Amino acid sequence: MNTVDFSVAVERIRTDRYNPNPSKVRFHIPDPKENLQKGFNFFIPDAQYLPEYDLIAEWLGDNKGSGLICMGNLGRGKTVICTKIIPVLLNQYCRLIVNVVDAQELNSSIDNILQRHIICVDDIGTESEYVKYGERRTPFAELVDQAEKKGKLLILTTNLTVSELANKYGERTIDRL
Repeated sequence: MNTVDFSVAVERIRTDRYNPNPSKVRFHIPDPKENLQKGFNFFIPDAQYLPEYDLIAEWLGDNKGSGLICMGNLGRGKTVICTKIIPVLLNQYCRLIVNVVDAQELNSSIDNILQRHIICVDDIGTESEYVKYGERRTPFAELVDQAEKKGKLLILTTNLTVSELANKYGERTIDRL
């Protein structure tokens, strides 16, 4: 009996509606630490470069197809990095467009947001449950699910811990993150 050549089989069944192995957004920003520092100097001239930013610079240097979650206390620079600096760097070096939304927009615009491929959501965990005409949806969970299935790149900020996110969205969503 012949064995399956998955690379050939996946290519044969790949369609717009079904792609078992979606292409992920992968990029390399040159001199990522220097560029991150330049971004801070532009947007917040008095900002201090914190040690945890080195992990973000490493991600910018080669994201390996993975998204980014910036978690932590207030005032650590998460929003500036994710909603201002990263979109500029990805556009400048890779000609990629980052669609930046606030978590509160997920409820009112989820269907539009799901059409995008690179999405930054600022302050996840602050949005409320979405109920329209009796239909209950969890827009953030839908977004994470689509990111995994369609290869979307997510850039997220939150002040919540992993356990607080798990309580809000469930283990399935956190596992996919």
